[in-house]
Amino acid sequence: MTGYGKSVLQLPTKKVTIEIKSLNSKSLDLNVRIPSYYKEKELDVRKKLANELIRGKIDFAIFVEMTADETATVINPGVVKNYMQQLKNIVHTNNENELDLLKMAIQMPDALKTEREELDENEWELINAIVDEAIKEIIQYRIDEAAALEDDFRTRIFNIKNYLEEVKSFDNERITNVKERLRKSIDDLKVTVDENRFEQELIYYLEKLDINEEKVRLENHLNYFLQTLETEDSNGKKLGFIVQEMGREINTTGSKANFAPMQKAVIQMKNELEQIKEQILNIL
Repeated sequence: MTGYGKSVLQLPTKKVTIEIKSLNSKSLDLNVRIPSYYKEKELDVRKKLANELIRGKIDFAIFVEMTADETATVINPGVVKNYMQQLKNIVHTNNENELDLLKMAIQMPDALKTEREELDENEWELINAIVDEAIKEIIQYRIDEAAALEDDFRTRIFNIKNYLEEVKSFDNERITNVKERLRKSIDDLKVTVDENRFEQELIYYLEKLDINEEKVRLENHLNYFLQTLETEDSNGKKLGFIVQEMGREINTTGSKANFAPMQKAVIQMKNELEQIKEQILNIL
C-alpha cells in the first residue's frame, strides 16, 4: 500500500507540481494540501483519490512556483507610509533612518496584500490531467510492490504447508509418547490402577489433545489464502482475516501439541505467519 507519485506541469507564469505519498493504513485517510485559489476543486480531488487509491494514509499536495516576473503579492503603500509616520511620532525626532523605518513598517500587519487569483477552468483541466498522471504513477508503484509481495506470500504459505505436513507426520508418534509418559507416571506412583478406568481416562485426555480439526481448518485457510490472492478485486482486508484464522489454528495446535518435535514445527509456522502479518497491510 506504500507508494509515491509525482508529476509536473509548466504553465506560462508558474510551475505546478503534484505529489502523492501513500503509507499503510486499515482505512482511507486523506490529507490534501491545495493552494487557496484551487480550493473549490478540493472535493473533486478527494473523490478521485478515494476512488482510485481505495485505502491507505494518503498525502496529496499541489505546489505552485511562480516563474514569471509578475506576482500576486504587492506592497500596500498607504498602510506602509502610515506605519512609518507613526514610528516617527513615537521617537519624536527627524533623524530616523528612513530605510530602518521601512524595514519595520513592511513587517507590520497588512503591509503586504495578496490579490486573490481567480480559478481558470482551462488551467485546472491541465492540472487535473497531471493529477491523473501522478495517480497512475503511484498505482504502478503499488502494483510493482504487490508483485514482489505475492511471490513472498506464496513462498511462506507453502513453507507453512510443509511444516503442517511435519505436524501430521508426528501425530501418531506423539500419541504413543503421551501414552507412555502417562503409563510411566502411574508406574512411578506404585499404586494399583483399574485398567478399564485408566483406558477411559486416557481416551478422554487424548481427545483433549486431538488436533485433527485444527489441521483440516488450517489447510483450508492456507488454500483459501492462495485462492484469494488470485482474485482481481481489492482483497487486503480479506487476506488479513484469513491470516487471523490461520494464526488461531496454529496457536491451538501448539497448545495441544505436548510433543517437542511437533512444537518446533509449530514455532516455524508461527515465524512464517508473522512475516506475512508484517506485509499484509501493504495489500489493498
